[in-house]
Amino acid sequence: MLSLLGNHEQSYQFFHLDWHKDHPYSSRLLCVRLRIIMHNDVSYLDDMPNDVCNGNTEAESVNKVLNSSGPTYAEYLKLDRLLSCQELLSETHGHDIVPDEHLFIVTHQVYELWFKQIVFDLDIVIRIFSGPVVNEAEQLKIVSLLDRIVKIMKLLVDQMLILETMPPLEFVEFRRYLSPASGFQSFQFRLLENKLGLKQENRVPYNCSHYKDVFRCEQMKQELVDTETNNSLFGLLQKWLERTPGLESDGFNFWQKYEQAVLRFLHDQKMQAAQMQPEECRAAALVEVQKVEASFNTILNPEIHRSLVEKRDRRLSHKALQGALMLSFYRDIPRFSQPYQILNLLMDIDSLITKWRCEQSLCRRYFRKSDQTYEKE
Repeated sequence: MLSLLGNHEQSYQFFHLDWHKDHPYSSRLLCVRLRIIMHNDVSYLDDMPNDVCNGNTEAESVNKVLNSSGPTYAEYLKLDRLLSCQELLSETHGHDIVPDEHLFIVTHQVYELWFKQIVFDLDIVIRIFSGPVVNEAEQLKIVSLLDRIVKIMKLLVDQMLILETMPPLEFVEFRRYLSPASGFQSFQFRLLENKLGLKQENRVPYNCSHYKDVFRCEQMKQELVDTETNNSLFGLLQKWLERTPGLESDGFNFWQKYEQAVLRFLHDQKMQAAQMQPEECRAAALVEVQKVEASFNTILNPEIHRSLVEKRDRRLSHKALQGALMLSFYRDIPRFSQPYQILNLLMDIDSLITKWRCEQSLCRRYFRKSDQTYEKE
C-alpha cells in the first residue's frame, strides 16, 4: 500500500478521490487525507481496505476520468471554430496587416460572448419572476444570478482599458474596411435592453431611424419585437413589489405607518426651524423644510406620483414604490434581506450599463477625433 505514495503525483491522485457521503469508507478516506497532510504520517493507510487503496470505488481516481471517451477540452469548447473567427479585413483586402485589428476583433467578440451570458442569466431571472410566488430559495437564485451579471458588467467596463491600448492612428488604418458596421448593431445588447425593460419611447434614434432598421435579418427583427411585447424584468419586478407583504391596509399597513413617521419628522423640522435665530437663518431654514415637504409629497400623494410617471420622471407604480420603500426600511429582517439585495443589484446593473455606455461613447469619440485629424493631414 505504501507504494502508492512512491511519488507526489500518485499521492495527489489518490487523495483527491471524490467524497461520497453514502460510501462506507468516505469518512475514513477524509481522515487519512487530513492526517497525511497535517502530519506527513502514512501509517493510517495500513487500516484501509485494499479495494479503496486500489481505487476500485464509486469515486474513481482522476486518471480514470481523464482516460474516458468524453470530449477533449478543445472539442468541448469548439475551439477550432471559435479561434478561426478572427478574420482581419486589412489582410483580406490584400493590404498590410494592421496588428491592432486583431485586438479590435477579439475585444468585441468577447463583448458579445459576455452579452450572451448576461441574456442567458437574465432569462432565468425573468422565468422565476414570472411565477405567481417567488419563494426564498428562488430569491437566493435570483441574487446569485444578478450578482454574476453585476460582476460581468464591471468586467465589460474595465475591458475598455484594453481597447484603449490601441493607438488611434492604428484604428484609422483599418477603419475604412468596417463601414457600415457599428457597435449600435449589437443584436444581443438590444435584446438585453428590451429584456431589462427599456421603453421604446425612451430610445434615442440611431441615424434618425428606428433601432431595428440596422438589422437585415428578419428573424432578428422578429425576436426584438417579441422582447418588446413579452414581460420585461422591470414589469415583473413592479408586480412583485406590489405584492410585498405588509402593504395590506387591513394588515400591517406599512404605508400608514410611513406617512405618520414622515408627518412627525416634518413637524419636528418645522419646530426646530421656527426657533432658529436670527430672522434670516429662521427664514432660510423654513424654506428648506418646505422643499423637503414638497419632495415627500411627491411620494405620499398618488396623484403627484402618477403625474411624474406620465412625464417619465419616475417609472414604478405608486404601489410598487411603497413595496420598494418597505424593503429598504425593513432590510434587516431576514424575510426582506434577499429582496433588498435584489433591488440593490438591479440598481447596480442599471448604473453599470450607464457607465459602460458612457465609456463606449468616450472611446468612440476619441477614435473619431483621431480619424478626422488623420484625414486633414
